[in-house]
Amino acid sequence: MSSNKILFGFHAVTVRLKTHPKSITEVHIDASRRDQRMRGFVERVKEAGVKLVDSDDERLGKLAGSPRHQGVVARVNAIAMQHSLDAVMEDLEAAEQLPLLLVLDGVTDPHNLGACLRVADGAGAQAVVAPKDHAVGLNATVAKVASGAAETVPYLMVTNLARALKELKERDVWVVGTSDQAEKSIYDIDLNRPVALVLGAEGEGMRQLTAKTCDELVSIPMQGAVESLNVSVAAGVCLYEALRQRRAQSR
Repeated sequence: MSSNKILFGFHAVTVRLKTHPKSITEVHIDASRRDQRMRGFVERVKEAGVKLVDSDDERLGKLAGSPRHQGVVARVNAIAMQHSLDAVMEDLEAAEQLPLLLVLDGVTDPHNLGACLRVADGAGAQAVVAPKDHAVGLNATVAKVASGAAETVPYLMVTNLARALKELKERDVWVVGTSDQAEKSIYDIDLNRPVALVLGAEGEGMRQLTAKTCDELVSIPMQGAVESLNVSVAAGVCLYEALRQRRAQSR
């Protein structure tokens, strides 16, 4: 990952201001905006001691590479996060923390990835794993949709997904894939244990080798006319079912 990158949108930049303000080189804002939200944001930037640059919509759009910048674009330095699956697992084992991982196979849309990172952060997943050759990488659009979660949840791109899943199984992580054809549902299995939840892209689903590598396949019950859910919605259903079971067990 490059040491210098762009973040845009209120949520993404505000999270970076909260968590790593010294990593921000400068913040560009739409000088024509004087609404309450922008005023509050500008105060936060000034309190953090970050350079503030007045810009216009055209320049902001070029910097962000998108018209959906909300009048806020930041130049930032990349922050250190765990960048290997082994490192994440070793940290979890050292902390005696129950692993909850989200694995995405074939998700190439940056909006879907951003939404998956956001729900992973919300549910307490410790990492999102994807193959290098069948996935979108982190970019400004992903960071915008993730609303800060791209800064808090490690996104690990592995060379061989099936091999990475086998390595998780060797660490006693139960690998659960989602499939419309599975007889059991996500509500029928025990998720109060080390778990990696594997989801494929909407429509195509998981690749055959990925599905064969899973310990178990489950479905998400569909009661209406539609046949499937968007991958980020499906990720939310599965991750929050794991969270629900774990919280119930701890009471």
